[in-house]
Amino acid sequence: MDQRALRQLLDQLATGEVSVDAAVERLRTLPFEDLGYAQVDHHRALRWGFPEVIFCAGKTPEQVAGIAERLAARGPRLLGTRATAEQYEAASVRVPDLRYDALARCLWLDRAADRVRQPGIVIAAAGTSDLPVVEEAALTANLMGHAAARVVDVGVAGLHRLLPHLSTLQQANVVVVVAGMEGALASVVGGLTDAPVIAVPTSVGYGAHFGGLAALLAMLNSCASGVSVVNIDNGYGAGHLAALINSRIVGAGLS
Repeated sequence: MDQRALRQLLDQLATGEVSVDAAVERLRTLPFEDLGYAQVDHHRALRWGFPEVIFCAGKTPEQVAGIAERLAARGPRLLGTRATAEQYEAASVRVPDLRYDALARCLWLDRAADRVRQPGIVIAAAGTSDLPVVEEAALTANLMGHAAARVVDVGVAGLHRLLPHLSTLQQANVVVVVAGMEGALASVVGGLTDAPVIAVPTSVGYGAHFGGLAALLAMLNSCASGVSVVNIDNGYGAGHLAALINSRIVGAGLS
């Protein structure tokens, strides 16, 4: 339940469209619902404007299905990251309109998919191998009401591929840069735009890459101003942060 849904419920209660008992029943699971194996935070949409996200890694298909069912019963949007096809199949039995994006490794639901998305976010990827993280970030932003433009396979090994997109980067309100290997693309982009840059190191690379640690440290040591860094492969975190920043800019009329 988000703020809009709560206001609607209170209006219906005030006009008599909804009984006191019915309102109490709908509010009964706020702020959380105990499933035994999970404490589902139904209050999060009220606090953040977006429901609790299911981190599916390490959960059984039945656990993911149970959490998804309870979230879908309380709101129009749902996101589960690092989801497998098996988890999605189990959850879709309980939530028939649930969707699955194999590349992003996400299961999701959006019962207001036709609403207008705000432009302003650009996601730049160093290589094609980084696309799973790119799509996780883009899907997250999309569910939060933002349309993310993508600039892909523009890593520093062929820097000339980035230059045709310079105008796109400079017009963005916020840029997410996804890169593995040595992670240098974040510094390059940070030096080309005055938009805040959210750098996402990925676990793409050979042995001395240390599963993304080399890119993480390179991004943390960027000489470009305005570059912040999220955790390795954390497309969700980058997409969520980009959406929050873009919302403030668009809402203030600064874009």
